[in-house]
Amino acid sequence: MACVVQKYGGSSVADVEKIRKVAEKVAATRRAGKDVCVVVSAMGDTTDELLALAKRVSPAPPRRELDMLLSAGERISMALLSMALNDLDVPAISFTGSQSGIITTDAHANARIVEVRPKRVHEELEKGKVVIVAGYQGVSTRKEVTTLGRGGSDTTAVALAAALGADCEIYSDVAGVFTADPRVVPSAGRLDALSYEEMQELAAAGAKVLNAQAVEFAKEKGIAIHARSTFGAADETVVRGGAHPERIAGVATRRELALLAFPAARLEDVLGLLERHGAVATELASPGEGAGVALDLENVHDWPVLRGRLAEAVPGLVAEDEAIGSVSVVGTGLSAGHRVLREVTGSLAALGARPRAVFTSALRVTVYCDAAVLKDAAREIHRRLIG
Repeated sequence: MACVVQKYGGSSVADVEKIRKVAEKVAATRRAGKDVCVVVSAMGDTTDELLALAKRVSPAPPRRELDMLLSAGERISMALLSMALNDLDVPAISFTGSQSGIITTDAHANARIVEVRPKRVHEELEKGKVVIVAGYQGVSTRKEVTTLGRGGSDTTAVALAAALGADCEIYSDVAGVFTADPRVVPSAGRLDALSYEEMQELAAAGAKVLNAQAVEFAKEKGIAIHARSTFGAADETVVRGGAHPERIAGVATRRELALLAFPAARLEDVLGLLERHGAVATELASPGEGAGVALDLENVHDWPVLRGRLAEAVPGLVAEDEAIGSVSVVGTGLSAGHRVLREVTGSLAALGARPRAVFTSALRVTVYCDAAVLKDAAREIHRRLIG
């Protein structure tokens, strides 16, 4: 029997009524004759609420204990969806990440999947049950509960699809991947298809439809990802291998960033401190005696403590972390000229914003700037480059 892995994001299971609707959708797939494995995120803003609760107890909560706390959100979703399916007379069983065989590295709050051993998932699918797996979490080789970083449920779904030889469908509140966030840029259009490389760059630049690590995993395993709307039309974006003609694929923005500047001779010290705190540099530049790092703070849950330790360990380090954001353009052939970079900086200048830092690659142009202008910048850059 054909097998499909369906992943439903937090907005798709935000309340009981939506969970019931997801259950009906899953039941229809099962009754159509497919084995179904479902991966779920935490309900709505549950992860943010749990994180806020932790911060009320401790300004720098231990990352291990954060994983124990935050992994509870997906467990709630999986159990409720299983109950809803059984109410529809569709046999279902829920598993945590560890029960489903998701084996990860030891990096708490930002672990990576190293292996999937889906023995129990296979056994229950063979019994005709729908298997529901808590996304975003796994277990390390030391038997520690780990989480995969924000958006990690996508990675869980792709990893399970690879292990089960299944199709992979990612459901959210938008019908696929658009040239910009349609809630910010009304003229944004849906993309029928994207290469793995384009989607990775868009995800890294802040597009929320898919997680960058999930796309990396899909590329490695050759898994096509179908991104669809949970409750909307059948429109989709397919992410798979293969190049596209030269084009601008999209505009994306990010918030919660920090820019670090320091003597290049201290680069190893800075990267070592970041690694020990589970912080990942998204961009790195060392053009001479000075060096710079861009840091995504979304998974850095003790930034004030880390910033203080960086300042103590690295004399001369300057950290900009007040309302720093970035706007990126992703596409093929961007390195052929400077037009895209000119349009991005020109759009920011028209809004009275100055670039704080600039990063370019063959597929992406990113400018760091004041986060307050990001929505207007996305609309203006989209108008200039895409329409």
